[in-house]
Amino acid sequence: MVCFTRLVAVAGIAVFLAGCAGDGDEIEPSPLVKIVAEKKVNQLWSKDIGSSFGDKYHQLTPGIVGGAIIVTDMQGDVSSFDLKTGKLLWKNSLGVSISSGVGAGAGTAVVGTFSGDMIAMSAATGEIKWQVSVGGEVVSQAQMNNKLVVFQMVTGDVVALDINTGEQQWVYASSQPSLTLRGTSSPLVALDATLAGLDNGKFVALDNQTGAVLWQERINIARGKSDIERLTDIDGKPMLYKNVIYVPGYRGNLTAINPFNAQVLWRKPYSTYHGLASGNGAIYLSSDKDIVHGIDAQSAAEIWRQDLLLNRAITSPAAISNLVVVGDEQGYLHFLAQEDGRFVARYKLGGALIGDMLVKNQVLYVLSNNGRLTALNIQ
Repeated sequence: MVCFTRLVAVAGIAVFLAGCAGDGDEIEPSPLVKIVAEKKVNQLWSKDIGSSFGDKYHQLTPGIVGGAIIVTDMQGDVSSFDLKTGKLLWKNSLGVSISSGVGAGAGTAVVGTFSGDMIAMSAATGEIKWQVSVGGEVVSQAQMNNKLVVFQMVTGDVVALDINTGEQQWVYASSQPSLTLRGTSSPLVALDATLAGLDNGKFVALDNQTGAVLWQERINIARGKSDIERLTDIDGKPMLYKNVIYVPGYRGNLTAINPFNAQVLWRKPYSTYHGLASGNGAIYLSSDKDIVHGIDAQSAAEIWRQDLLLNRAITSPAAISNLVVVGDEQGYLHFLAQEDGRFVARYKLGGALIGDMLVKNQVLYVLSNNGRLTALNIQ
């Protein structure tokens, strides 16, 4: 695992904005263009995880640990499935409403509840290890190393708990704008530092022992007069790729930072509330305008853009093999070539796709809003 501090010398109202037009003025999703399929998508398995999400917005991304993928529905059913076969390994019905995705690592699976509790379970058996109140809602995945569970609350605070006991280790209190997008980013947790994007447009590096700020950088600057115009959220999870941190921002920038000396390498004006994907020397981004971009990781030059998915409410991208894949609210998966962004395959699932997808050993894992977890590969 990377250590970031070794070389570092430098010491509201939460809502999801989904504009609704009046009757007859709804913006229709772009029609599907005809494509020549160059690849074949194969379903390996598909499992019912519990209740359906309906049309609800959520951040209930599954977590992968060892040979299992662990997923939750909103009603409190947490289930573990074998990555290869889809066999149910265990299920724990917690009996509480779940608000966050599954944080998974170091033999532990963690979820947050709408009532403000964090619950840690054994990743091997589903047995509850601890349950603690954190005083507020957590909607994104907790992240962890072998000592800490770290998560961001809807209030903007970053909280670290002991992974074995749930005892609070530190809190970083973040100032919140009066209006933010519904949701938060998930931090990156290394051995010695936690890196977190905040709703006030800042990106901070925090010492894992004390929570003290090691360095911070402003990613987005509020502009405009109204609260809506001045939104600066960092809701997409930052990504480490080839020892550089890439930070996505809403109505701001995609920023590349050297985490070892806090140097900003480049900024480019891309607006997104999604996470990123990487591969083949490039960063892949789904913009808030439903355009997929391929961006050179070193030079920041745009390699390609795919704008034929407008108004389809596409997901964060995922990279698999030499492809980029995004889902949409009609349940389609769109596979694009990493080299030029052309469509190479399309696949229809049974429900809307909203949360982030996962890739492990060239298998794509997708949680759809009809409450099914599906494993796919592409040939």
